[in-house]
Amino acid sequence: MIGLIAAVITFNLIAFKLNKRLTRNQIVHIWTFTIAFQQAFDIMIEFKYHGYWYFDKDIEWIGLIPHTMLIPPVNMMFLNWYPFRKKRSKQILYIVMWSIGILIYESITLLPEPWGYFNYGWWTIWHAAVIDPILFLILLQYYKWITKLEGRLQP
Repeated sequence: MIGLIAAVITFNLIAFKLNKRLTRNQIVHIWTFTIAFQQAFDIMIEFKYHGYWYFDKDIEWIGLIPHTMLIPPVNMMFLNWYPFRKKRSKQILYIVMWSIGILIYESITLLPEPWGYFNYGWWTIWHAAVIDPILFLILLQYYKWITKLEGRLQP
């Protein structure tokens, strides 16, 4: 629990204090999309197939914290610093480095409580290694769509 609370506070402080690109509208869209997308994924992998879970296999109120306040600020940071106007190789490297960072963080969350709060069933770090870059690409496409709807892509 300590690790989760520390991460939520740290990620949110960094995401909001260092934001230079994202508008309030985009932030609301990113948070809403992230929570909805994570819920849809977790309903199947976490709750139906027990691939992984937060704290306990049962559905608990405390599980709302990682489902609603942990990943959205990470996605804000990812988009805020993404090199949109750089070469494709820099963009690929950026996604790879963020994916590695997420894998390291996920490994830390597997520590015993009170620092850790995440548990594996059949899911492994290798599943995450494959899916994390795909999730970042989906997030990027969503952000580009939102900015297109707004009529601009911020540098």
